[in-house]
Amino acid sequence: MIKEKDLIIKGALIVDGDGEIYKGKQVKISGDKIVEVGDQIPEKDEEVLYRPNCVITPGLVNLHCHSPMGLMRGLGEDLKIEDWFNQFIWRFETKLKPEDVKVGAFLGISEMLKNGVTAFADHYFFPQQIAEAAEEAGIRADIAPTIFGFGDKVEENIEEAAELIKSWNKKTGRITMQMGPHAPYTCPPEVLEKVSRRAEELGVGAHIHVSETAEQVKESIEQYGKTPFVILEETGLLKHPIIIGHGLWIGEHELDLIPDHAYFAACPKTYMKLAMGYGNLWDYFDRLPICIGTDGAASSNTLNPLEQARLFALIGKQMYGAERFSLQETWRVLMRGHKALGAKTGQIKPGYLADLVIWDLGAPSTWPVYNPLAALLFSADASHVRDVIVNGDFALKEKTLTKLNEEDILKAVRETVEKIDQRAEGERFAQY
Repeated sequence: MIKEKDLIIKGALIVDGDGEIYKGKQVKISGDKIVEVGDQIPEKDEEVLYRPNCVITPGLVNLHCHSPMGLMRGLGEDLKIEDWFNQFIWRFETKLKPEDVKVGAFLGISEMLKNGVTAFADHYFFPQQIAEAAEEAGIRADIAPTIFGFGDKVEENIEEAAELIKSWNKKTGRITMQMGPHAPYTCPPEVLEKVSRRAEELGVGAHIHVSETAEQVKESIEQYGKTPFVILEETGLLKHPIIIGHGLWIGEHELDLIPDHAYFAACPKTYMKLAMGYGNLWDYFDRLPICIGTDGAASSNTLNPLEQARLFALIGKQMYGAERFSLQETWRVLMRGHKALGAKTGQIKPGYLADLVIWDLGAPSTWPVYNPLAALLFSADASHVRDVIVNGDFALKEKTLTKLNEEDILKAVRETVEKIDQRAEGERFAQY
């Protein structure tokens, strides 16, 4: 839905996608696009939004998440990654039904909007339900139906994903889809080749988990004599636009394999919490197209890309010195997700889609604002997100969701978790 009236935003600083700061500029939105950025935009019958002490930025992109996993937030804490997955996450996920995933998607999307996210890339089961939730919420989304490479229905699953992709992509709206092979360790090379061929036929890319742990790399070499990124290159997946979930343990010898159309979604909170090691993303920061993701709320507990970017920069500074991972460099990493998703977003310029966030920095936790980038990256949180505009329309206005009812979502989540506990036949997940 597009607004009936044009919108002019006044009184706020602008921080663009490159981290450049502009004072005294106004922004006019018509339909789904930014049509003017200037000193004094003449008013006719537009809606005028006056935002003193605020900053306008492009929306945040969450380039790798599993939005329905908010249903598992707080399960399996203080465990090794293997125990976390096997004792809690996989057992919980086997109980999920499509309607549960939709409730979880609403929960995740509402959280993301309140954190200033205007677009996210999702990789999970029951993608139809996630797409429907995103469409209703007014957010931009790129969704990858998860494909596992074992069992007797692999080709059927690939084709089901392909049909869903064709159905959603022909709508040319805010919701797009691409292929979602889970990972090289769950999809043998012959399956990845089939996915690659189907992606080429569909004219889409892929979203896949790669080299998340050192153990995955070791096992790949033992089983195939090759690292995961070499397998991606040989199976053709790197020919397509591709989102690399994590890629934490990429090796130096693999860097030359990475094409310009591949983007890495770093999720440092997950790596720290599950003790996955430092890996190599910080070592190759200047040589890789690194973006920001959150992973699922089961591992990261929040779906806040700003928090993840902050951790990414702080880890980098701790490792390599305070002068490294500067404010502007970190901001560009956060904004690079727009390029990865391919829509004309990520800048505050005429002709760009109006995916914007208005941050209220006139609060004790961010004031005074000597440097807006410092205030955003090292001080701000969801409480500072005042308005979120996606495709020219408000998805959040005055800190209130415009298309979703937060109370209804929280009620549905409580009911859904109770049903899942009942399906567990006595093996209750809830501890309190």
